[in-house]
This record gives sequence, C-alpha cells and structure tokens, in this order.
Amino acid sequence: MTIQITGKNLDIGDALREYTKDRIHDMLEKYVGRSFPGHIRIEKNKNEFSTNCSVDLWSGLSLHSQGNSDNAHTSVDIALERLDKRLRRYKSRLRDHHNNQHNSAAELAATDYLVEHEGVDEINSKDLNPVIIAEKQTIIRELPVSDAVMELDLANRPFLLFKNAAHGRINVVYRRDDGNIGWIDPGTLSQ
Repeated sequence: MTIQITGKNLDIGDALREYTKDRIHDMLEKYVGRSFPGHIRIEKNKNEFSTNCSVDLWSGLSLHSQGNSDNAHTSVDIALERLDKRLRRYKSRLRDHHNNQHNSAAELAATDYLVEHEGVDEINSKDLNPVIIAEKQTIIRELPVSDAVMELDLANRPFLLFKNAAHGRINVVYRRDDGNIGWIDPGTLSQ
C-alpha cells in the first residue's frame, strides 16, 4: 500500500518528499510491520506550514495527526511524532486488550457526510441550505464500549458511531467539552 505525500499552496521538493516517506515507512514498519494506505498533506498558509497525516490500519481504524511550524520539515516532524505516539498507544492497547479482543463479524455500511454552511449570519434565515463538502462510505463496526473509546482516542475524532457488542444497538461515544468521554446508549433512555 502507498502513502500519498502532497503539497497545498507549495511545491514540495524531492528532498522533503523522500524525508517524509522514509520517516513514515520506518514508523509503520516499527509498529505494525508493514505499510498501510494513507495521505500526508503539507500546506503553506502565509508564514506557517501545516502537515496533516492520515493512515488507515487493517483494523479499520484511521489514525490522524497534525503539526504546525514556521518550517516545513519541522511541521512534518511534529505531525509524525504525534502519529508515532498514537501508533505506540494503539500497539500497547492491543497488547493490553488481547484477551478481551472482540472479532466483529457484524459491520454496517453507512455514508459519512461533512456539512459546512457559509456565513454564520445566515443561520436564522428560512432558506438555510448547507453545502455538503465531503461524502464517503464508512463502516459501523461492532465493538465493546472500551474498544470504541480506544478508537475514539487514537483516531482523535470528536465522536465515534458503533454497534455495541453487548446488545447489538447503535451507540455513540464522544469527547465532551471538559475532556472526558461521553457515551450515548439509546436503549437505556426512557421513552
């Protein structure tokens, strides 16, 4: 599998591309033993460089990280250090949960949408028609709540939708404003 390395608002040279490619391949080889599909985007905004990394693991988990700096190499280093930390945490949690690991046979396909509305002033207008920015297929996996929390933490996402392995209903875990994890189980809500 390949890792795409692209630039936005800049032409990344061969040196930066090879540096990034070597670092990510060494990291993946160290923790998971092989390369996975992913994307690294290096972007220049005024006087700052931003590097966004995304790697899709075999388990279905997608790890993300970001690094910002006034130097392109430094922003790549910061993003890859954060990705390294997430991979290390993922590997350690897999070891810790090895006995409780649940192989999910049931998965649901769902469409994931990112909706963005231009102009905050127009929110109260009658003709609110947000624009759909991105759409992709995603898998809703059957997981124990502890594994769902682990994936939420490792993927650095605001929420995770999953099928609860204990009873088969759709649940949500999310990151609360106070930094703790919230869990929504619609089956426990009173009607």
